Amino acid sequence: MTSATSKAPSIIVLDGTTTEGRDLLGGKAWGIQRMMALGIPVPPAFVITTDVSRRVHSTVATLPGDVWRDVPAAVAELESVTARRFGAGPRPLLVSVRSGAATSMPGMMDTVLNLGMTDEVERALAEDGVDPAFAADTRQRFHKQFEKVVGCRPPADPWEQLHRAMIAVLDSWNSPRAISYRESRGLSHDGGTAVTVQAMVFGNLDDRSGTGVLFTRNPLTGGAEAYGEWLPLGQGEDVVSGRADALSVADLASTMPRVHADLLAAAAQLEADSRDVQDIEFTVESGTLWLLQARVAERSPEAAIRHAVLLQREGLITIAEALQRVRPDHVQTLLAPHLDRTELAATAPVATGKPACPGIATGVVVIDADDAVERADRGERVILARPTTDPDDVPAMAVAAAVLTELGGSTSHAAVVCREMAVPCVVGCGTGALMALAGQTVTVDAAAGTVYPGEITAVPATTLDDPDLALLTQWARAEATHGAQGSLPELLQQRKREKI
Repeated sequence: MTSATSKAPSIIVLDGTTTEGRDLLGGKAWGIQRMMALGIPVPPAFVITTDVSRRVHSTVATLPGDVWRDVPAAVAELESVTARRFGAGPRPLLVSVRSGAATSMPGMMDTVLNLGMTDEVERALAEDGVDPAFAADTRQRFHKQFEKVVGCRPPADPWEQLHRAMIAVLDSWNSPRAISYRESRGLSHDGGTAVTVQAMVFGNLDDRSGTGVLFTRNPLTGGAEAYGEWLPLGQGEDVVSGRADALSVADLASTMPRVHADLLAAAAQLEADSRDVQDIEFTVESGTLWLLQARVAERSPEAAIRHAVLLQREGLITIAEALQRVRPDHVQTLLAPHLDRTELAATAPVATGKPACPGIATGVVVIDADDAVERADRGERVILARPTTDPDDVPAMAVAAAVLTELGGSTSHAAVVCREMAVPCVVGCGTGALMALAGQTVTVDAAAGTVYPGEITAVPATTLDDPDLALLTQWARAEATHGAQGSLPELLQQRKREKI
């Protein structure tokens, strides 16, 4: 489907055959079509391309009429594949409407799930041999999210719901938090976002349903083992939001062994195809596995180093590619000091949680995001403590010495964003565990998931015998020009300047 007034396609139905790239499809839709091409189970979807976003934001914030006229035909494709009908019974089709920029911007833009919900649809879901509580729960989730993202109560007409949600997702490209995120990372404001519309599958359907996130390798330590979390009877962003404490993905092996095996097989297939560690979102609906998204994983500096060496040793990438994936700041973080063990032995922690991004930091606990930004601007070292974080907290997270949350796991918003920014982070410290610490000076050992009172002495790290750093240094010197013999960060910086 191509607009008559635009050279690039406006809407593309994803079936695994499109050859369009990430710049036009956006990262989310590009990942969907890649999984489809590999034969991995993915709910059907179509995408409004980034070309539309660029057109919209060069004129007015709306959906061009020629694009909207093509939407019903694209929805009909979803109806055909699922044998369901959008916004109507007896077998209703609900959809998700998600943003997807070409360059990943975790948590920065908006999503609406369960769209197409009406009185008729709720009755149909309740009567379709499913617990009526599922229908009520799904409607409640939809109303809450639609009102938050779109800014009004959902209209009764499902097509009007879809139209407004598409505009809201397009508008989220220019939200203050998205603009701030791009500016802080030197990303262009011209790329725009795609809008991916996908048939819903329901992790909140029954006791053999749930939602989760899987990393093909450990994004904290750099270990080779798969790592992730799983929330039974969850949906959508329940795990990522951090509002609920999830289980280990390993628990699936005992409750649904076939699903667990299929998930690991798909993860291995995606990693081999991409030649990099993958971050995968999945849903299980009544014992059936569906993958919703796959992208290159954000990971801690240590994990970036360990994975680069490990993938090279496994033959997935070359030495040159391994060196390209390691930045000087990754090495410097790994060479950072550790806490004095003698002092730790005499000090009881004031909070403990799950490690989300390693590192050590000392500062004053601040529980308000705006206050944290103001105090950091005055030169204070602040430890941002929140019940859980959301995209509005990102400016404060970016200036904090460390981030702590009471809820959530290692795939929550706080964990993912802090790993991307290399900010020490501890999550899941427990309800009520952090708010009473406001104003106190604490020391965070994020690698251990521990928060100590006061300032603990940091001891310089020794790294001379670290085998991965030694091997990377050997590789960098062998490929360096003019026989350079500097430190590993210096050699990596030279490679960057010369663009080897």
